[in-house]
Amino acid sequence: MVVLASASPRRRVMLEEAGIEHRVQPAAVDDGELVPGDSTCPQEWVAALAYLKAISSARTIDDSAFESKVVVLGADTVCVQDGQIIGQPRDRAHAREIIEQMRSNTHEVLTGVAIVDPADGRRELFVDRSIVTVGTIHDHEIEQYLDSEHWRGKAGAYNITERLAAGWSITFTGDETSIVGLPLSRTLDRVARFFVD
Repeated sequence: MVVLASASPRRRVMLEEAGIEHRVQPAAVDDGELVPGDSTCPQEWVAALAYLKAISSARTIDDSAFESKVVVLGADTVCVQDGQIIGQPRDRAHAREIIEQMRSNTHEVLTGVAIVDPADGRRELFVDRSIVTVGTIHDHEIEQYLDSEHWRGKAGAYNITERLAAGWSITFTGDETSIVGLPLSRTLDRVARFFVD
């Protein structure tokens, strides 16, 4: 059994589509209240957030209530442009600012993943990196997108799968599932190791 320490519907859908039995138990951590310092390494930041989420949920689990072994999966995603960490937009104005900064530009997407065994405290952390290039986005397209409110709760104010389907000019190198919020293949490979003696 995998316990997902995230309220993200996108991560849950990815696990469902992969046929992974899981339960959602969002972490009691509001990362929106946490602010990285100016000298914070983005990779370390996103890994730390993923771990905080995973360990927060792991500490509330009574694994004896499950018929099978349990691992807790935490994840967090940030965008990085010009060395600046970009998380989720605070409001519409902030979402506009982020998108305007990203258009006709290239940014990194970092997804940190933490896997924790609540029974013995064993843990594994890793960070997956992708590069995204956004082409021209016209002002009226940005306004339509902001009106849709699809930017809410998304690192960098966008979901790459939705924006590609909408026809935005975006290219990337890396794993699309990682850009969405969970590098599925790498994560499932590492989760599987927790179930092997």
